[in-house]
Amino acid sequence: MNPVLLVILFAVSAVLGYVIIRNVPALLHTPLMSGMNALSGVTVLGAIIAAFTAKGILAVVLALAACVIAMINVAGGFALTHKMLSSFVKKGAKDEDE
Repeated sequence: MNPVLLVILFAVSAVLGYVIIRNVPALLHTPLMSGMNALSGVTVLGAIIAAFTAKGILAVVLALAACVIAMINVAGGFALTHKMLSSFVKKGAKDEDE
């Protein structure tokens, strides 16, 4: 595929994603974030597969970098989701995670 077409596709996807997320009501951010964590998990699996099937050191390094970045996204998403959901716990209730 033409690299210029791929860059244009990436730019259009980024703008479209920004516009869609910007219009999501605040009440739906936590469920939406949980769904995005699941998609980031798929990205991690794809990056691992790409790393194992890559031919060339640059491809392996890029695949492993994608894996690390996606895992940071997953961990941060889960931490933020936990923090947001903990705000709904009653003040007198005991939190089992801590």
